[in-house]
Amino acid sequence: MKMTSLLSQNINIIIRPVQYRDLDDIERLSQESFAGENPNEEHFATQQLQKMRRNFGLLKFLSWFPNPLQHRLCAYVAEQGRTMLGIVQVSPFNKTRSTWRVNRVMLEKNVNKQAIGSQLLRYCFESILEARTWVLEANVNDKEALALYRQNGFQRLAEMTYWEVEPELLASLAQAEPDLPNLLPVSNADAQLLYQLDTASMPPLVRQVFDRQTHDFKTGLFGALADALKQWLTKSEVVSGYVFEPQRKAAIGYFQLRIDRKGETSHIATLTVHPAYTWLYPELLSQMARITQDFPSSSLKVASADYQPEGEEYLEQIGASRIEHTLIMSRSVWHKVRESKFVSLEGIQLPEMLQGLQPARKPIPGGMLWKQEKSKLMLDRGALNKSSQESIVLPYKKVNVEGTSTPLADTHQE
Repeated sequence: MKMTSLLSQNINIIIRPVQYRDLDDIERLSQESFAGENPNEEHFATQQLQKMRRNFGLLKFLSWFPNPLQHRLCAYVAEQGRTMLGIVQVSPFNKTRSTWRVNRVMLEKNVNKQAIGSQLLRYCFESILEARTWVLEANVNDKEALALYRQNGFQRLAEMTYWEVEPELLASLAQAEPDLPNLLPVSNADAQLLYQLDTASMPPLVRQVFDRQTHDFKTGLFGALADALKQWLTKSEVVSGYVFEPQRKAAIGYFQLRIDRKGETSHIATLTVHPAYTWLYPELLSQMARITQDFPSSSLKVASADYQPEGEEYLEQIGASRIEHTLIMSRSVWHKVRESKFVSLEGIQLPEMLQGLQPARKPIPGGMLWKQEKSKLMLDRGALNKSSQESIVLPYKKVNVEGTSTPLADTHQE
């Protein structure tokens, strides 16, 4: 018995990309992770695993060359002696892939979760070279996950609250006529407007971590075909629009609504409002409620960030239910992004600042050979007396076009 335990301890832990034979263990870990906590999340994870099982070969092939689905199967497994210990799944957060996201970390019950989880995370930090910043989202009640992420350098970035609007409340909101005279559909030509709205709606630190650019709000041909295929397979429909301000020539509000045409799952909404136009929250929510009335009755899920307090106040005011509270955390890769601390000029003392400008030692006077210079000058003047046609070479001189030298000043006297 002791011999077996010693052998098991000596086997090194190997971290490798996910393989098809790992899907059964991943499904078991997923069921254990969400058992009794959130049935909706468990259902969503089961659907994702079924799609991965059906399309594993295709996703593996697409991961070999650049395409929108290249990183859809980016997951790594930690195993010891052909036994899975845990898995981490990551994906790019923006199109430039400067920021990556940790989608999930699932670990076995009988392992040291802090040690195995740290090895998986640090393997991602070291192997994905293009990632400068990492972000993740964790439930505020998941103490083990928060301890793991904080141990690996993740810090709080923002807080998210997920709300659910019941079908009866949606029906009452749909009765109000929204005041949106400049509501326009979204296209690739509006990417610059949506990018400006996105950057204006979040604090500078969040904006720097997310690092979104204009092309993050554009959809390419391959991406449009993939979205259309996804909507056909999942029996869903996506409706989006934005509110245009003609005087400022800017977008001041945006929404995207993913509708389940079968009514089996909740509709999912994304809502962004400019901080100077918070009166748009009830108008845009009424607009989305009116759209959902054309489909089977179902609830609506919408998220709000802590840096948008007006949106949270309105959702609480109308009676929406809080279903989840999460924490967005971020971590920069130190050898790719130098973290600088803001230093106020008021805290710098003038004597301490000038102390660095003082010489380290007393200056040593150098030897200046004045006698040699004087003797050389006397020799040059003697040569001038012998031949007046020859030129005199002085320390300061002016060169003529013909190539002869003319002294600028003769300050030496006999």
